[in-house]
Amino acid sequence: MISPKTSDYPLRGDYSSAANDMTIAQDWGAYAPAEHELWRQLYRRQASLMDKYAATPVVSALSSLDFADAIPNLERVSSSLKRATSWRLVAVPGFIPDDIFFSHLAARQFPVTIWLRKPEEIDYLVEPDIFHDFYGHVPLLFNPVFADFLQLYGIKGAEAGRLGTTDLLARIYWYTVEFGLIKEQGQLKAFGAGILSSFAETKFSIDSPAPNRVAFSLERVLRTEYRIDDFQQTYFVLEDFDQLFQAIQRDFRPLYADSRAKPQFGPFDLTAGDQIHWRGLGRAGSKGIPQQLVTGIQSPGH
Repeated sequence: MISPKTSDYPLRGDYSSAANDMTIAQDWGAYAPAEHELWRQLYRRQASLMDKYAATPVVSALSSLDFADAIPNLERVSSSLKRATSWRLVAVPGFIPDDIFFSHLAARQFPVTIWLRKPEEIDYLVEPDIFHDFYGHVPLLFNPVFADFLQLYGIKGAEAGRLGTTDLLARIYWYTVEFGLIKEQGQLKAFGAGILSSFAETKFSIDSPAPNRVAFSLERVLRTEYRIDDFQQTYFVLEDFDQLFQAIQRDFRPLYADSRAKPQFGPFDLTAGDQIHWRGLGRAGSKGIPQQLVTGIQSPGH
């Protein structure tokens, strides 16, 4: 995940032994029994939601992977991933610079944070940990179309760095890789890692009447601001992953110029050109939303 430039907290990971490309050794044997137990608790809780809320490729990958009982060994999973889509996982201490993040993606390497949250952070933490990075991101790396999209995103990232448009490109990652929805047989399903690694937001993204759900448009996303400290107020909905792959192949330079020249949309704004799957009820979509809305007083996605 791209590091938020608004962060004013000290990063948690141990960066002292990181290589120039920010990779480190996972040292799987150093995880304590209590950490494996916390992993099992997190895994069981999220797995209970997947059949109802997660996109089919996510469910399929989770069922074929065997990491319910312990924190995964990244090298072992990389062996399976390499055979499936020619990707591998690399261990990192936490947030890494944008240019290095993009270079890993372009080389079909996905950076995974190695530390696990503390028990008191089971519902919310500021930085992504190994549960977010692995449970949320790795399943879709087994999908060939999504895997190819993510590599091209990394290539686009290097270009955005040269053009000074990384902030605009980050919006695509945020609203798809982290918080994307997809339409499957008339139902909305979640595929974004920020959703699938969060017990509350998994249900909220599909069931709550509070947020907007809008058909994905590349131009629209490039003009849409986002928040990093709250549930999303708008979710963008793909028809399929081919739509995302085709979008990333476009020439972004005129799109960046167009986005810079036009007014930006707020996280809850709707526009005249939106294809709306669900018109949200508004600010009830914050983390202070009443519990009956989080669990869904009506179900726009089903």
